[in-house]
Amino acid sequence: MTARLAPALLAALFASLPLHAMADALAAPPAPATPAQPVARAVAAELADALGSDFVYPDVGAHYAAMLRANAAAGAYDALAGTALAERLTADLQAVQADGHVRVRSVAETPAAGPSATPAPVKVPNLEAGRWIAPGLAFVRFNLMASEDADAANARAFALGHLGANVLIVDLRTNNGGGLAEMDALFPFLFDKPTPLVRMATRKSVHDRDGGPLHGIASLRTVPGDPAFVTQEHWITPDPETGLRKTKVYVLTSGRTASAAEHFSLAMKISGRATLVGETTAGANHFGYGLELPGQLVAFVPVGRTYDPATGKDWEGNGVAPDIAVPAMDALVTVLEREGIAPAQAQKLSDEVAPAKSMERRKTAV
Repeated sequence: MTARLAPALLAALFASLPLHAMADALAAPPAPATPAQPVARAVAAELADALGSDFVYPDVGAHYAAMLRANAAAGAYDALAGTALAERLTADLQAVQADGHVRVRSVAETPAAGPSATPAPVKVPNLEAGRWIAPGLAFVRFNLMASEDADAANARAFALGHLGANVLIVDLRTNNGGGLAEMDALFPFLFDKPTPLVRMATRKSVHDRDGGPLHGIASLRTVPGDPAFVTQEHWITPDPETGLRKTKVYVLTSGRTASAAEHFSLAMKISGRATLVGETTAGANHFGYGLELPGQLVAFVPVGRTYDPATGKDWEGNGVAPDIAVPAMDALVTVLEREGIAPAQAQKLSDEVAPAKSMERRKTAV
């Protein structure tokens, strides 16, 4: 099997997940037959092997693998390379079974030059706008949970710098996911006793092979569960600092809030520790690993799911519903007004910390 991506690179490459609907790529007429391209067939074969052996649900993984092998044998990918191949593979996979993380991307493409070129994505810090937004009201935005040491340290520094806040507002409206390090830096300040949050179940075959994508995370404890999986519970151990334990917490969400950011949102909701304000989240649940493929392509291979231990349900395809439903762009204003700030001032403060990244739900898979 080809190499897996490092966690920080994986979070950056797939930050544009989740996928919400399959593009109409399959509706286009097939490309004219051309001599077989070994690279395209190798990509399909390696991706089929990974999904067939590791996908969170074995029956779905088998269907993905069978489709890829059949299409490759029929020459469906022979005329494709780069982004075109990545988009076709993604669309084919989503047609078999929609999944918020299954996607293939090209890492070789660069934006075209010239006045009509697509603008480069806005570069923003993973953690930004940590500040007192009003007296007693602390605000921070997580744009990405890349699980980098520096980001975890910044999350902890933010908490230490805002001890004693009456209200903490965590903005996840632009956050497409990542890992657990940032929330594991922040959550201990918010709880007064050891607390279990959500559960994460990894295919046992993947866990037994190399520990899986959750290997070595200190906040996870193995608990009994489905024997086909290794089930771990996300626990919070309180920090000695007590200044945020009784603080009122709001989490802002949008239709773009995905993956690890949905983990954060659900954990805060089911623990009763925060009020979610905004829109239902994206519905991209399954965690996994990034797979390097020939032709400078990468794929995400989901190997496990995160779920509410009380219900056994996850948020794949459905998202996490807010406690207070309002348009994402109005979420911060709504919170500020609830905390006694006049509407005009609330709007002014919201504008001051408005995100540079989009809060709009991603409409298509490619």
